[in-house]
Amino acid sequence: MIKELSELGKKNREQNVDNKVIHNALKEEPVSIDLVINEDGSFSNFISFDKKPTTAEAITAKKGKARLLLDKAEEVLGYGGESSNKKHKLFLDKLEQYKDLTELKPVLLFYGKNKEKGLTKALIEFEKAIPDEKERKGNIAFRLKNSDNRIHEEQAVVEKIIELYEKEQSALLNKLKKKCSVCGRDDYPVVDLPHGMIKKVPAGQTSGCALVSYNNDAFESYELKGNNNSAICTNCAKTYVEGLNWLLSAGPRVKNDKGKEYTAYTNRKNFGSDTAMVFWTRKNEPVNEINLLDTPTPQEVANLIDSVVSGQTGIDHNIEIDQFYSCTLSGSAARIAVRDWIETSLIDFRKAIAQWFQNIAIGYYDSESKKNVIYYSRLYNLAKCCQKEKEDKDIILSRIAMYLWNAALKNTIPPLWILTAVLKRARLDKNGVTPERAALIKLILNRNFKGGDFMVQEKLDPDNKNTAYICGRIFAVLESLQYHALGETNAGIRERFFSSASLTPATAFARLLKMSQHHLSKLKSDKPGLAVNMDKELQSLICDLQNLPATFSLEEQGQFAIGYYHQRQKQFQGTEKKETLKEE
Repeated sequence: MIKELSELGKKNREQNVDNKVIHNALKEEPVSIDLVINEDGSFSNFISFDKKPTTAEAITAKKGKARLLLDKAEEVLGYGGESSNKKHKLFLDKLEQYKDLTELKPVLLFYGKNKEKGLTKALIEFEKAIPDEKERKGNIAFRLKNSDNRIHEEQAVVEKIIELYEKEQSALLNKLKKKCSVCGRDDYPVVDLPHGMIKKVPAGQTSGCALVSYNNDAFESYELKGNNNSAICTNCAKTYVEGLNWLLSAGPRVKNDKGKEYTAYTNRKNFGSDTAMVFWTRKNEPVNEINLLDTPTPQEVANLIDSVVSGQTGIDHNIEIDQFYSCTLSGSAARIAVRDWIETSLIDFRKAIAQWFQNIAIGYYDSESKKNVIYYSRLYNLAKCCQKEKEDKDIILSRIAMYLWNAALKNTIPPLWILTAVLKRARLDKNGVTPERAALIKLILNRNFKGGDFMVQEKLDPDNKNTAYICGRIFAVLESLQYHALGETNAGIRERFFSSASLTPATAFARLLKMSQHHLSKLKSDKPGLAVNMDKELQSLICDLQNLPATFSLEEQGQFAIGYYHQRQKQFQGTEKKETLKEE
């Protein structure tokens, strides 16, 4: 995984995807305050603004270090009392390494000979100029009055940063000749230094999280200290961090309906409050099929399935096949938890997506068009249908989404505990077996019990004589019978008996069938024709039952729910047709 992330980072550098100055010694950092000084080092004013990116010295970890000419108020001004003294000293020590640069002369005067009019005055004016305490926590950069460039952005300063970095790398390389476990080369040193922080990881620290980190004796072995245990060179460490940061943040800034800006991620999907899936290809090409998991349309899905079935994948089999990658990440304090890693060819990926839509396709009666349609649910909605309504932060959402993501991209088998979760919600929620829940049950049953006696179809299967399936259909008929006889009730048989009928059918149906005779008697007096038809349908289904078991297994509970859903969709269509005939 780290190797592929590093290759992505290197490719982005070659293509310069973000139009940055690229070198391991440099890094893009935010700046939100300009400290404007005069040529003699005297303080002029502060300028506060929204965060802007700037290229500065790269610091992999701030502990015990300071960045040249760009840092927080504690480092730059010594702001914060005695607690900031150590940080301020580190900042001044860093300046000392660059004292020969003429560009830094005003800054050195600011801290030295003209300190009273420079640093001292700046400290006095700091809180007045920036009254918002939150804004005072941003990075401060030096700027000469009437100059367009910040001092740390001057060419001579940038070149000096690179020069000192390369000298340090060369010295380390001569001292530590060791092959990198990622690239297999010894062009860069393998050292005990932090690799860099990954930003925007869900449930992670806002300052960033580490993917590779050894900060405890328990994580170390063979007398290797810290990140020497990982044997990753400084170049691969930098590029894998850049690659992962790009995946987590890539995308245009757009506005929602309320005019608020947000990032429309191109290589990231968020599921739940603590999990994100990032994805890419070896050639770093767009993968349009992934968007179908968010917004599936029948025509696009049909085109994808047809292209896969006919072998027209748009890929030349005589050339190297592109690879598709995905990893699932969650924040865990200052570290990243990798929950899943997927690596597959682009051909197999497209086949898996096509198979996914075939597996989740479910019949649905659309009341607006008055037609039976094939419904394809969003992956997010499939995961969400397993949790309570209006409970967006339920941890089960992200865990189920992870397994469904894997099932969609690799054609794997979802675990049966997801079936338990979706059946529980179908029994307890007021909406019962929704199209999303029926699609998820269909997916799990068909992939877990492939080749068995029962395969779930998209629509009602009259030839299916499976006991649990027939019981589900009977239950739907009994529910409809009660509705036609009594109208709307506070608690119908679905609310009262769906759970027991799907778990202990022998006991539940004995009572339900007895109850149905009262509903039939009432319906005969009000709507005799409808009563006869419903009685025929009920008797026909009962005749298909061989026996009623005492309990249903988990698989049979799913079959019961599917039978119920299929019968309900048929009834919706029948009711709509009757109402249309009446109107005519």
